[in-house]
Amino acid sequence: MAEAEILVEVVRSGFVEGHHRGAVVAISPDGSVDWSVGEVSAPIFPRSCNKPVQSAAMVRMGLDIEGELLALASASHSGEPFHLEGARRILASVGLDQQALQTPPDFPLDEIARTEYVSAGFDRSAIAMNCSGKHAAMLATCVVNGWPIATYLEPDHPLQRGLKAAFSELTSEPVVSVGVDGCGAPLFSASLTGLARAFSALVLAAAGTAERRVADAIVAAPEFASGSRRDEAALLRAVPGAIGKAGAEACYAVALPDGRAVALKIDDGGRRACPVVMVQALRRLDVDSESGVDAEAMHRIGEVAVLGGGRPVGELRPTF
Repeated sequence: MAEAEILVEVVRSGFVEGHHRGAVVAISPDGSVDWSVGEVSAPIFPRSCNKPVQSAAMVRMGLDIEGELLALASASHSGEPFHLEGARRILASVGLDQQALQTPPDFPLDEIARTEYVSAGFDRSAIAMNCSGKHAAMLATCVVNGWPIATYLEPDHPLQRGLKAAFSELTSEPVVSVGVDGCGAPLFSASLTGLARAFSALVLAAAGTAERRVADAIVAAPEFASGSRRDEAALLRAVPGAIGKAGAEACYAVALPDGRAVALKIDDGGRRACPVVMVQALRRLDVDSESGVDAEAMHRIGEVAVLGGGRPVGELRPTF
């Protein structure tokens, strides 16, 4: 990111010992840029922020799941038992099991879930990998359409071609780069502005559309879209009607129920800065003063402590 700006100061004992640089954009419901900091028009890899958009594309292609399972298809889940069971349910709905998954074997993301998983005698597995919900949905979409499942991750597979086309449509941008994501699936580029517009499109879509079904699923079951102990789920509970998704390398996008949206990228991949920047961006939009919003919870999510001797001695402080 050539024009990465300082978004966060790392303050320890009153001394600024470091910074997180990046970019953030807020758009209005009509898709115009309300305000931005840093470079927000150049392409990036939004990583797992792409998942809700991909889920909408799969629903367009015939994926027939609803509610919490559709939220799970959009997730980088924590690996809690209900996440793993949900991924199995998606696969079973089309007569498959976890042997069909091509996610790299992994342990659950969540520390508590990981400890319980290992204590129960389990090793790394494809189902425990945080993208197994998305991969299960990809496989289900292939079965519904009669497409081969052994090659579902190939960029020229009809599933991936359909995902790419829908992603370009909803971001209102061409996909200029295709990479390989951490889970092995094709990864599509977009600018932060395009990413925000895609999230806005999900919440503004008409009832019954694929986009609206995904948005409704995430609103109803935010813990399936991330995890019961994750700051993303906590933020969605604090801001009713909002949807959001974080991604690797410190990407994050949130859309409000009226179509305003925020997307950010921390240049150094520092995930700890994401809630600080997102909450500050929402404050700048006066979301914390809106009816129904749990402002206290929202502010708490944006408070990330710097520890010394096991106790808070500083904070991550937004600069914009």
